[in-house]
Amino acid sequence: MVIGFVGGFVRRDDQRHPELHLIRALEREHPDVYFALLENKKVSVAYHSILKRLGSDEYGIVPEENKKNARILLFGHSWGASAAIALSRRLQRAGIPVTLTVQVDSVAKPGRDDGLIPANVLQAVNFYQARGLIRGRSTIAAADPARTTILGNFRREYKRQPEACRAFPWYARVFTKDHIAIECDPELWFEIRSLLVQNLQPQLALNASAQPVN
Repeated sequence: MVIGFVGGFVRRDDQRHPELHLIRALEREHPDVYFALLENKKVSVAYHSILKRLGSDEYGIVPEENKKNARILLFGHSWGASAAIALSRRLQRAGIPVTLTVQVDSVAKPGRDDGLIPANVLQAVNFYQARGLIRGRSTIAAADPARTTILGNFRREYKRQPEACRAFPWYARVFTKDHIAIECDPELWFEIRSLLVQNLQPQLALNASAQPVN
């Protein structure tokens, strides 16, 4: 399963945002994988969708074998990145592993910690920029370094906004220009796409009896 969260008050079907185009492209390339893009307030929706796809019973209990074979990839921008970590933490309480989390200029909502990656996450990566009114978290760390690999905290610099940002509202380009510059960066999304695809590949080598639930 690959689930993304958009930032701010963005709608999940807003054509101006690259997260939507990424999900749609991956859907075409990997028809056997479940993909979803959600508003960042819909962590519970994503959680219950995962439980259902993992074969939970009426009490929300997932068979241990299905947990073991789950391959769940989460990503998001801004509040959406924070939502990905909040979802990971909720999955941890249910004993469900997360293969990868990707945070893009992560901004935590009040009461949320988007900097400490829960131990059920196998790999995590953080991309951020450090200019303007809204700045993403510069550092993430593993709650348990023995179980979670932090692939890196990578800072991006933008002397000017990428071309794709021109589709965004004028007020976003003026008041949050650096925060949306990283979201509009096609090179960054190419990297993220590669990371996601790489973490889908292991399923191809498994036999049908042990195939992960993507």
